[in-house]
Amino acid sequence: MQSKFRGVYLVTDRPLCLHHQLEEVVRLSASGGVSLVQLREKETSSREFLTLAIHLKKILTPFQIPLLINDRVDLCLASGADGVHLGQSDLPWLEARKLLGKNAIIGLSIETKEDWESLNREHSNPSLDYLAVSPVFNTPTKTNTKQALGLAGVRWLKENTKLPVVAIGGINIGNAKEVIQAGADMIAVVSAICSAKDPKEATLSLRNLF
Repeated sequence: MQSKFRGVYLVTDRPLCLHHQLEEVVRLSASGGVSLVQLREKETSSREFLTLAIHLKKILTPFQIPLLINDRVDLCLASGADGVHLGQSDLPWLEARKLLGKNAIIGLSIETKEDWESLNREHSNPSLDYLAVSPVFNTPTKTNTKQALGLAGVRWLKENTKLPVVAIGGINIGNAKEVIQAGADMIAVVSAICSAKDPKEATLSLRNLF
């Protein structure tokens, strides 16, 4: 199995699953060699989210692919998922680490240089598993983000952290290579896989860029 912090990172969005049910998208993407899957379904009730998380965990376990939960530490614990991805306005990552334990995967979004400087000022060696540059490009899948950081933002973060760098926001097969060349260890995508007619082939095409 390749490093779980290298390659393609699928972030889910059921409304964008145009050709397959979400569970099938995840299964096909796993067959194509996705490295991480994050369940992010903002319009889903907690109960439905939990059921979906448990189902996706069962799909991914045979592939040894970790499942992360967006924002919700409680649902991570309840579902047996492998970790969480946190934004700047979510539960502080230190508190998430206390609740989830040392083996959980915890990623944190960095939306501005100030976010990074604040983290670095308070924690010279944070117990995080990756940092996510967000957003690299403007994206319709997430409208509450700050100004796009561009390739320069990817390069800047890569030069300033020893942690794996995940790039997210507007990434597709047409621009993914330049994002990787800018220093991204992983590319996180939504519609590039969720909306694909063949999610397995879409995943393979992205994975082959590394």
